[in-house]
Amino acid sequence: MTKKEIPKAVVLLSGGLDSATTLALAGIAHDCYALSFDYGQRQKIELEHAKKIAQVIGAKEHLILRLDLAMIGGSALTSNTPVPKDGPTGGIPVTYVPARNIIFLAHALAWAEVLGAVEIFIGVNAIDYSGYPDCRPPFLRAFEKMAHLGTKAGVEGEKIRIIAPLINMSKAEIIKTGTILGVDYSLTHSCYDPAGELACGRCDACRLRLKGFAEADLQDPIPYQTDSHC
Repeated sequence: MTKKEIPKAVVLLSGGLDSATTLALAGIAHDCYALSFDYGQRQKIELEHAKKIAQVIGAKEHLILRLDLAMIGGSALTSNTPVPKDGPTGGIPVTYVPARNIIFLAHALAWAEVLGAVEIFIGVNAIDYSGYPDCRPPFLRAFEKMAHLGTKAGVEGEKIRIIAPLINMSKAEIIKTGTILGVDYSLTHSCYDPAGELACGRCDACRLRLKGFAEADLQDPIPYQTDSHC
């Protein structure tokens, strides 16, 4: 790589608050290639938000891959199972999509090899999060090791790293960081069970988002269903 070349990175982009902040952080020192998934999720509106975010923040390319995890089911996000609205109940919630980050990272890894990117950014968080097992540091370390062992790039010595810049940040810290970077959070979507453009305000994702804005002493700019806030 010459001095004038900017390293490439694949950035997983859901359209949510965390992934938008991650894209902005990755873009400080990388040419970013945003990757989103149409996987049969009930909150498919997030993809429209992902398109806007990728354009505004300045991704070099934005790829939306189509998967059908609804055929597998097993999650309130990919089936008719109701999304919980009464706060955390303990254990892994029904909004967990089986092996989702494994599947997403595997596709990101394939694209990174094609692009010659040596880093994959993912906006997972292990502080203010829903308790998903595929958002924890041990999982990310294990996946990175697998990537080194099972790819052409890894075998030839060009190891691809998994970067999770938000992993140890609270939601308020994430929001403050994104605000400094100029992220327009009105473009983001977090709700698991929206009514059109209106977030429900009661699902786990909405609760964590609202808590984060409150603790950051900032106003959440997205619309919510009337009187639905927790």
